[in-house]
Amino acid sequence: MADQEEFVKSVEDGLRLSKRIYFGKDRAVAPPKQMTAMEKTAESYFPTSPMMYAVIENPAFVDNPDIPSYQPHVHGRCDPPALIPLQMNGVSIAADCYFDTAFITVTGSWRLHCVMSCRSCDCRIAVPMGEQGSILGVEIELPRKSYSTKLVAEDDEKENKKLVKIEDGCFLKPHIFTLTIPEIDGGTYISVTIRWSQKLLYRDDQFTLSIPYSFPVYVTPVGKKISKKEKIQFNVNCGPRAEVSCKAISHPLKELDDEDEKLGWFYEADVLNWSSSDVVITYKISSPNYHGSVLLQSPQQHDTDQRRMFSCYLFPGALECRKVFRKEVIFVVDISGSMKGKPIDDTKQALSVALSNLDSQDLFNIIAFNNEEYLFSSSLEVATKEAIDNAIQWIDMNFIAGGSTNILNPMKQAIGMLSNAGESMPIIFLVTDGAVEDERQICEFVKSHLTQNRTMCPRLYTFGIGLFCNHYFLRTLATMSRGHYDAAIDVESLQVRLERLFSRASSIILANIAFENLDGLEDLEVYPSQIPDLSSEGPVVLSGRYQGVFPEVLKAKGILADMSNFSVELKGFKSKAIPIHKARVKQQIEILTAQAWFTQNKDLEQKIAKMSIQDTVISEYTRMALVETEKVKVIKPTTKRKVHSDDEKIEERLVHKTILLHYLGFGFGNLTATIENIPPGAIKIEDEAAEIIAKATSNCFGKLCGLCCCCSCCIRTCSNMNHQCAIALTQCLGALGCLGCFTCCQYCCFEDYK
Repeated sequence: MADQEEFVKSVEDGLRLSKRIYFGKDRAVAPPKQMTAMEKTAESYFPTSPMMYAVIENPAFVDNPDIPSYQPHVHGRCDPPALIPLQMNGVSIAADCYFDTAFITVTGSWRLHCVMSCRSCDCRIAVPMGEQGSILGVEIELPRKSYSTKLVAEDDEKENKKLVKIEDGCFLKPHIFTLTIPEIDGGTYISVTIRWSQKLLYRDDQFTLSIPYSFPVYVTPVGKKISKKEKIQFNVNCGPRAEVSCKAISHPLKELDDEDEKLGWFYEADVLNWSSSDVVITYKISSPNYHGSVLLQSPQQHDTDQRRMFSCYLFPGALECRKVFRKEVIFVVDISGSMKGKPIDDTKQALSVALSNLDSQDLFNIIAFNNEEYLFSSSLEVATKEAIDNAIQWIDMNFIAGGSTNILNPMKQAIGMLSNAGESMPIIFLVTDGAVEDERQICEFVKSHLTQNRTMCPRLYTFGIGLFCNHYFLRTLATMSRGHYDAAIDVESLQVRLERLFSRASSIILANIAFENLDGLEDLEVYPSQIPDLSSEGPVVLSGRYQGVFPEVLKAKGILADMSNFSVELKGFKSKAIPIHKARVKQQIEILTAQAWFTQNKDLEQKIAKMSIQDTVISEYTRMALVETEKVKVIKPTTKRKVHSDDEKIEERLVHKTILLHYLGFGFGNLTATIENIPPGAIKIEDEAAEIIAKATSNCFGKLCGLCCCCSCCIRTCSNMNHQCAIALTQCLGALGCLGCFTCCQYCCFEDYK
């Protein structure tokens, strides 16, 4: 993650610098206003829509490329570089929704309006994404150059191994991707296309798509005659025979006619100001009961896996059918030293809410752990109001961050505490922010207890905080036990996401789901292999590959909350309208990566890398690269030798240059950070002492002047000095002058001596 505080400071400095830009004599045109003290927060400068910034190191370059202002020269440099938001001339957004996944394409046009036409600077793109967003690609078009991103294998020797600065391609926040494009001339129009995928939120049979689309006022182009065109298109396809009805739309979209199993909405207009709110669309899939179907598709020619594809989805039905399981819940919570502060405070709040939402017939217990274990009770307690109040008081007294991390012992205690009666749903919540050395041993231990003769095996709901825990270890535990995994990479989202995971586990309505008639298929592969339980908080979506003839009707069975058997027939359809592989490949890569980590299978790692490159989905075994394509004029001599240059032809060639960007994966945990109890997101490379002093001295005068060192700023600064400071500064400058004279005398004496 990039330095968020540095980004905020850079944008503040950029808005201050933009006051230098002269926009003509029109009084209606004014430079962007900075936020007042009441409006200003750290979050206010983070992008809430696709943005582009000019990266300014030399403030003397800042000016209107069309109307030079001839302002006084600015001495000094910006450290860190200032970020001036560029004005946007047009934007279009297209969203295609398949099941629980949406693919977003944003095309925008910006102009480098703040740099002299004879100068150039880098430009940084910032892309905020929605729920569990994953960047798929960025393309940039310039007059003589173009840039695009691609994924390459980690061990690809053909690519340029030159590393770039961290800001050139990284996540500013878990949902904000940034990319820097080098050396763009002042006044240039820049066309950018950004693609990403994200999840839809599901609640009460309704899907909600929220796309970051709130633009700040200072990206609106100055001048009344500049055209500003906005276009939004939204398509949803949930397969054949699915009735989709729109419930709410944030923008004035017009519904289009149904076409090829697809329902769409469209909006296009010339606007005075850009949108100040996100695009939010809510729609419902109508059905009176449990419903679902199976989609079948043949592989494409370029696909590395030529097996046929299928995708199966199962949705919860009407509210009156949603009786939830009685639960035995054990909360296993990390209270090591790294959880100090906001992580443990938000965890306590979320846990208190989860306890309050337990039914009176549920059983529960709490195990807090660091290098030791602390139990609320020696056995499971009935979730009475008195017991819950006592538990919340116990949490306040015992959830004190300190010590190291040991996960195996509390996991053994939790599994041993669950009963084998089979009349309730056994659930273990594991919440941690650290990595441990015996993670594979923990997985083996849990796996051995899942295979025991139980009507209902324990479900593990795992939750990772920050980037120091091994998210694939937590995903492995959840996948093998029919549970769920979630994470808060950014601590700010911890409480909301943790409460959502608790809510999902508390609303299970169908368990032990299995398919009966898939035995006739060859080379069958299902993701995930252990089918998770169906909750009223979200659908079950599976995908896979197979060879052979798929049954016309897929029979699914499970157990309801009253322990009665349930079965449903899911009809198979061949559909070309829904790209099955594209919609499910991210889930497949994540499951396979967890499997590759657990089994340490190198062949599986190579398979994941091929899938990642083919479908441009970031993985742990690939890296993103920036490809520059430049049009270069080359003189091509003819076969005849003549003196005149008329016989020489000038042709344009495309020259490609590839630069690897920084690693964008989660990684597999950080044992060192866990041992040292470093809080999530707090790790930072230490500066050398000499570097710290150099930075301090170089920034000293800049801070005094507020950024620049021009004559007016120097006069303003000197006028604010008191007498003692003025005397000290005069003496210092006089001493430096004497030192200069002494050096000159030494030089003259040395010349005379020679």
